[in-house]
Amino acid sequence: MRILAAMSGGVDSAVAAARAVEAGHDVTGVHLALSRAGGTLRTGSRGCCTIEDAMDARRASDKLGIPFYVWDFSERFRDDVIDDFISEYQAGRTPNPCMRCNEKIKFAALLERAIELGFDAVCTGHYATLVDGEGGLELHRASDNAKDQSYVLGVLTAEQLAHTYFPLGLTPSKALVRAEAAERGLSVAQKPDSHDICFIPDGDTRGWLAEKVGAQQGEILDRSGAVVGSHEGAHAFTVGQRRGLKLGVPADDGKPRFVLEVRPVSNTVVVGPKEALAIGEISGERYSWAGAAPTSSEFDCHVQIRAHSEPVPARATVSGAGVDVVPEVPLDGVAPGQTAVLYVGTRVLGQFTIDKTVSAVPVHA
Repeated sequence: MRILAAMSGGVDSAVAAARAVEAGHDVTGVHLALSRAGGTLRTGSRGCCTIEDAMDARRASDKLGIPFYVWDFSERFRDDVIDDFISEYQAGRTPNPCMRCNEKIKFAALLERAIELGFDAVCTGHYATLVDGEGGLELHRASDNAKDQSYVLGVLTAEQLAHTYFPLGLTPSKALVRAEAAERGLSVAQKPDSHDICFIPDGDTRGWLAEKVGAQQGEILDRSGAVVGSHEGAHAFTVGQRRGLKLGVPADDGKPRFVLEVRPVSNTVVVGPKEALAIGEISGERYSWAGAAPTSSEFDCHVQIRAHSEPVPARATVSGAGVDVVPEVPLDGVAPGQTAVLYVGTRVLGQFTIDKTVSAVPVHA
């Protein structure tokens, strides 16, 4: 096949490209410039898409003997990922920019251009596997559960899966990938993995958002509606947060309180006891299927709400209004804007953006 290898400058994408070359494919490397003012250097594991990352990707491509290009996707990244991130926080939701990047950039914008240029598939260093199932191609978890990235790929559609290539999915561990990179003479063999949000490399999400949307003082309420404190901007809070609340009125039982809800219209934040974070039902209108859609409108599955959280047995219902999921045990600290990925066994069935949550603990409790 003609393969376009998306090379981030890290060890995973470099080894994935190397395996594609070794498999006999016609491989071209490409690095995506996602910022018009990208940083020059990384700081440990913070930051990505820097000039240093682009140079690491070029060195890996040179070592593999494949053509290499840098494509400017900064405008698309700003519109589809950064602006979406800001608007979601302004709406009181907790977005996942990595999901949006996979959905809108790596497997939409990049894949579209690749197909236009005659490539058969896009190769990435994601840890996930593709399986030929009875209903067509299926997305499954990777062999290494510790590195499994099927959650962040849950936004992919059947058409996109047909043009993807994940060479690392069956690798038992990341240590083996690093060892392979060293054997191949790739300079990124021991390069740290990236963490945090790539366009907020210092990790100060609150400060970054304050600059973008401004700070406006508002009230912090308890579940009964009583004012227990104030804040400098609701955008700075996320469901489940405990630190930084600075409450002026202690709880009756003296226990810590957590953010339960963010209300952007009234610029208020609702807090309550930890047990009130338990969620007994989630639903969302925006959903997609990673391959063949379920054959029934109601089915048993597992739901996962974070990239590395444990999947929870659940019952899902699909209707014209969207997807509704009731877990067997309450989910902890779920916020609108997060992505719920549904699994059947190791297979990713699909995903939806959470629009509504229902507490498992009544307000009077």
